Amino acid sequence: MKIRPRDFRVPPRRKVNLAKWPTKIEDVYESKEEYQRLLAAHIARLSTCQELLYASDRYAVLLIFQAMDAAGKDGVIKHVMSGINPQGCQVFSFKHPSAGELQHDFLWRTTRDLPERGRIGIFNRSYYEEVLIVRVHPHILAAQGIPHPHPKTIWEDRYRSINDLERHLYLNGTRIMKFFLHLSKEEQRRRFIDRIDKPAKNWKFSAADLAERGYWKDYMQAYEKCLQATSTREAPWYVVPADDKENARLIVSSIIGKTLEGLDMHFPQVDQARRRELRRIRKQLVG
Repeated sequence: MKIRPRDFRVPPRRKVNLAKWPTKIEDVYESKEEYQRLLAAHIARLSTCQELLYASDRYAVLLIFQAMDAAGKDGVIKHVMSGINPQGCQVFSFKHPSAGELQHDFLWRTTRDLPERGRIGIFNRSYYEEVLIVRVHPHILAAQGIPHPHPKTIWEDRYRSINDLERHLYLNGTRIMKFFLHLSKEEQRRRFIDRIDKPAKNWKFSAADLAERGYWKDYMQAYEKCLQATSTREAPWYVVPADDKENARLIVSSIIGKTLEGLDMHFPQVDQARRRELRRIRKQLVG
């Protein structure tokens, strides 16, 4: 199966019904050996692109991953970015805001960690939690100290703030790719059981995970509204079928690679004066 980014991209201003988006598709690979070969090729391409990104020092790249529990965000980040030079890549995981972070606007704590030019920044969860988990659990919003939040406009206001931020970043050289790993409720159930049955995975599961599962329908509605309101030309959302972890990794790595290859990046040009200087230095080294 050929991976085409447009097959997974959420069109701007298009109504989203996640029930119509697949959580599993036909295999991108035909065997485990082919999966390993394809992933290695994708990683090599990403490594080449990352080197050029760093050398050209023109763009920054922000990758955002959102999903329900057990969808495989950590695995995607680990496997897809395994060939990237650590000096050019940063990963941030965002949990519940601290008391200090709650003293600022909802975008503040993530804005501090945006990537600089030449680097790839990865957000494992992000400011989108503020229109997902907070929407599902309104009592969190009540504790944020916002003066007179209007219940009828708060989410549209936050979508607007997010879109404005992402457009600002785009105009200043940051390219944003947002991935929703689309997991089925049944596959989540199987993965939770696996985490309980295997001692090495017990640490990944908590009673809170099961409690959040009870809000599945509410979360799907929150994601639908979020994807519909914030997938733009400058910062598109991609809905990635996540029931098959290997497929998800190949899809994500392919989309990132193709996006990076589409950027106008070049290694720095060396002028004649610099070439003469390098020749003089070489003569000294040769002796």
